[in-house]
Amino acid sequence: QGFFRRTIQKNLHPTYSCKYDGCCVIDKITRNQCQLCRFKKCISVGMAMDLVLDDSKRVAKRKLIEENRERRRKEEMIKSLQHRPEPSAEEWELIHVVTEAHRSTNAQGSHWKQKRKFLPEDIGQSPMASMPDGDKVDLEAFSEFTKIITPAITRVVDFAKKLPMFSELPCEDQIILLKGCCMEIMSLRAAVRYDPESETLTLSGEMAVKREQLKNGGLGVVSDAIFDLGKSLSAFNLDDTEVALLQAVLLMSSGAGG
Repeated sequence: QGFFRRTIQKNLHPTYSCKYDGCCVIDKITRNQCQLCRFKKCISVGMAMDLVLDDSKRVAKRKLIEENRERRRKEEMIKSLQHRPEPSAEEWELIHVVTEAHRSTNAQGSHWKQKRKFLPEDIGQSPMASMPDGDKVDLEAFSEFTKIITPAITRVVDFAKKLPMFSELPCEDQIILLKGCCMEIMSLRAAVRYDPESETLTLSGEMAVKREQLKNGGLGVVSDAIFDLGKSLSAFNLDDTEVALLQAVLLMSSGAGG
């Protein structure tokens, strides 16, 4: 089959010839001795020239196969989500507890857009001071961020303590989990407050900053990751429950590697 396919794709059969008037006996041993008779035998056993795809058709077929495979994968995923079991009464209660824990520790709640204040554009635009690690930061932006970082950390700790699955853990384990997830939860809380119109994130529910301001204020390349996450999440329009559950997952899985 490989010989026949290559012959058709490269249009080689017109160049084949036979020294014995096309009367060669073709088997596994002699098949390499006469290309013409080998090709004629392929035809005689039913191989069809019009079924062999050229390069462009072969690429198109492979692409179609991949697209169909991806479509089936998505359909199976959607089907599995549609048939997921309904949460039990206990699970609904836990979801409610997690949601309320988030709402009570999330600064400004759903009114963050009305209450936010934009960091002046001249702050955080020109990094000046050198840090011990060699990075340069804008001292004004750095100073503004340090004012809100401690309250933001406190709110994450308060959120965690309101979750029964966390508060029941030994104190040492609680500290390990918080150390592993505090930055991630604060980043998530900022990311879900990304505003596409102003291209800003609102930190701690009060300070709206642009990408370069956050980067030059001390977060460096991490700011790109948070802004990119914000852009992605903005398409989903997550509600409080979804954000709360994401935070709970980050919290309880942060010590998995230890």
